[in-house]
Amino acid sequence: MAVNWELRGCCDRDQRIFIAAIGVSTVVILLLWRTFLLTPFKLITVFLHETSHALACKLTCGDVEGMQVHANEGGVTQTRGGIYWIILPAGYLGSSFWGMIFILASTNLLTTRIAAGCFILALVVVLFVADNWFLRWLCIGFVVFIAVVWVIQEFTTFHILKYVILFIGVMNSLFSVYDIYDDLISRRVHTSDAEKFAEICPCPCNGFAWGVIWGFISFIFLCASIYLGLVILS
Repeated sequence: MAVNWELRGCCDRDQRIFIAAIGVSTVVILLLWRTFLLTPFKLITVFLHETSHALACKLTCGDVEGMQVHANEGGVTQTRGGIYWIILPAGYLGSSFWGMIFILASTNLLTTRIAAGCFILALVVVLFVADNWFLRWLCIGFVVFIAVVWVIQEFTTFHILKYVILFIGVMNSLFSVYDIYDDLISRRVHTSDAEKFAEICPCPCNGFAWGVIWGFISFIFLCASIYLGLVILS
């Protein structure tokens, strides 16, 4: 069957539910942005940010010496070797990428289960490289949370796991764009990944410019996830 790239006949019931779920998730995130209720999901976004640094390091033949996530929504990944100019942008862009993957995975029950299983596996793996107990407890907490939600889905008619995976995806996409703006554009944190990247990249862009570029790419990931999700459901 041909892929409906033009989205002819949009939007049917599944597509409307998909758009509504993203819209509701966005509204909830914006309303609860500065409340403690959203803190665990912000922290898991930081986790995926640091995990993306670690993956980029391993994929470029480097070694990950440790990872930390802190209660103040900060994090750090210690690496040795690898290709530094790939590792640095991998945090912000990787978080946006995983947001897109989670959103797309939520369009199908099988891919939702695969995404949840891979997410649990990543959390378990990070338990062995975590340098602080806060990150370890965060991993354990989300393993239990995802497992409980998964069990509820399997024994009820409500596809709650699908919506949790979608919510995490939207959270990652929005938080990544906000984090890029807050760290790299509005405040210009001089120890940020973009400032470090500007020091080693031959391009004349400074940290601010790289922040704008990375923010634009992250926004494209978010738009692409919505478009591709509608294509998959068409």
